Amino acid sequence: MERKVEEFLRKWKKDIIRKPLVLYGTKQIGKTFTCLDFGKKEYKNTIYFNTENNKELLEIFEKEKSTEKIILKLSLLSKETILKEDTLIILDNVTDVKVVKAIKLFGSEHSKYHIILITSKKEKLQEFKGEELQFKAMNELDFEEYLWARGEKPLAELIRESYQKRKTCPFHKVALDLFMEYLITGGLPEVVVASIQGKSDEELDAIKQKIILVYKEEIALNPTLIDIPRGLEVVNSIPEQLKKENKKFQYGLMGNGKRAKEYESTINYLVNNQLVYRSNKATTIKSPLSSCKDKDSFKLYLTDDGLLYSMLHLNKKRFLTDEDMREILYENHIAKTLVECGYTLYYYQSEGKAEVDFVIQNRMGLIVPIELTTKTNSKAKSLSVFMKKFTVPQAYRITENNFATKKDIRYIPIYALFCFSELK
Repeated sequence: MERKVEEFLRKWKKDIIRKPLVLYGTKQIGKTFTCLDFGKKEYKNTIYFNTENNKELLEIFEKEKSTEKIILKLSLLSKETILKEDTLIILDNVTDVKVVKAIKLFGSEHSKYHIILITSKKEKLQEFKGEELQFKAMNELDFEEYLWARGEKPLAELIRESYQKRKTCPFHKVALDLFMEYLITGGLPEVVVASIQGKSDEELDAIKQKIILVYKEEIALNPTLIDIPRGLEVVNSIPEQLKKENKKFQYGLMGNGKRAKEYESTINYLVNNQLVYRSNKATTIKSPLSSCKDKDSFKLYLTDDGLLYSMLHLNKKRFLTDEDMREILYENHIAKTLVECGYTLYYYQSEGKAEVDFVIQNRMGLIVPIELTTKTNSKAKSLSVFMKKFTVPQAYRITENNFATKKDIRYIPIYALFCFSELK
């Protein structure tokens, strides 16, 4: 299964000032498989260590203070020869700072050993930080990678070309139908493979329910989260939060007497570890957008569309015929895609309740409003008022229709959101 991160890994391997790499992202997204596959393709041999509860391995990193002694001990432990430039060393499930401290020796010496550390604990990155290491985030498959996995790479290229050249996509209906399948499946590799193999919707749901339990265990077993039940309450409430007309997160939806102060640290933990994504309300619009944030008003989204589909208890017939349900999945998809393209999420709501679904600031500092538009949710007036009030030169409407441009608004089909990685 081809992943976009592979191109980064190939460049990393060839970098003359290459440093040990920390690859991070949530569980079940294919980090370990991708690294092992990369090692198989690009190196003479690959040596893999799972650091979790591996006392013998941890002792090596704690006791040895030179890179050559570390390599010697790793070679003895694995019973494999470790070659400079031609062996990939993978350290999985890294959480112990002692491991990272030892690996930093290789970065400070510009060592010729190739090392990748894998972690799902994004909160640990602050402890891991250092100029001796390189860091790279990885996410689940986006829709473009999903098309690659299904053998539809020419269609993915055609969608990107249509976006870049601002022309209609001749296979719009095909792309939209495949995107609907993607929303049902989601981007987690195990589910995608099962879908390609022709597994039933019930079998796909069983796999997704298993992954949901893995994520909940990630919350329940984390020693740094003070209040585990509240973390689970927040995650479980997100589908109901997104069903509301006003999708602002409401504590009362989790039960009577729930207060913001009780959940602040829990929600911060979930967001910081990419277990959920957050969009804050912007009280006004100016640069930088971070100065406009209302930290008490926000929406929460799930990091995988397929998991949300299952947590909404949908079946394919209802999903395809119920526009309200599709709108929930569309909005979640926009949120997760923008975050994974590197943008911080905001939404705007005026005193008169005119709302713009998403507002981001691009790499050039330009503020860009993005509106989801469906047959039952046009919001045409809200976007026009926003653009006039804040002198915004360009906006985007995300629709089920083909590419188009009308005045200063670009209309982008929902399946083409992956192209926003190159938004100028």
